[in-house]
Amino acid sequence: MTQRWPDTLWIVRHGESAGNVARAAAMAQGAERIELTARDVDIPLSPLGEEQARALGRWFARGAAHGRPDVLLASPYIRARDTARLFRDAGGCDPDEPICLDERLREKEFGIIDGLTTSGIAALQPEQAALRRLLGKFYHRPPGGESWCDVIFRLRAVLDGIAFHYRGRRVMIVAHQVVVLCLRYILENLTEEEILAIDRAGNVANCSVTEYRYDPHAGKDGGLALVRFNVTAPVDESPVAVTTADDPIVGARG
Repeated sequence: MTQRWPDTLWIVRHGESAGNVARAAAMAQGAERIELTARDVDIPLSPLGEEQARALGRWFARGAAHGRPDVLLASPYIRARDTARLFRDAGGCDPDEPICLDERLREKEFGIIDGLTTSGIAALQPEQAALRRLLGKFYHRPPGGESWCDVIFRLRAVLDGIAFHYRGRRVMIVAHQVVVLCLRYILENLTEEEILAIDRAGNVANCSVTEYRYDPHAGKDGGLALVRFNVTAPVDESPVAVTTADDPIVGARG
């Protein structure tokens, strides 16, 4: 039987971003809008997020992950790119390993509700708030934005490419909270109810590790089996604080 999948697939959420910090401040103040002065794609890591990324790289460098990636894929958003770069520079993978940017790994797009808190949507976009309650976050697509289904559609293509180009390799994806959850939905053939229950259980932590390994006995032709989800050991085992903030604009649980 020909192996179709990588030997290992790690999926990592980026480190804490300036947007995560701004969103937390807006929520604490009961504000309707998040104070951001740049496009979402340009939101950088916070200083703590940079340290989280380095801690992740050191954790892989000392062998705690039982291997290092030889393929490094990342969302083109600065916070994901910089997480991947700092991870690599801290020894997480070969220093010459290129970071392959894939726009299909980008953050979920929020369209008309971009930059609003949950209370801001209710106050400024009540029709969208009502539609979201009716349809649920899995299917609700704000004007100019995406639903979870839209994200899943583009991620299926990413996984097809990984299976074609990187079979037998060790692959890491550095992306965003919704991307981590939607990849779980695809890889484990989950239902809407199952993935939303995982989402309700808690945020995906910044720089946490979700890992799959190839199992020749998974399914008829072999597949990727979940080894760990949302593991924060790389940060727990360092002096760096663990953070579990929502994404900056109406995060996955917002």
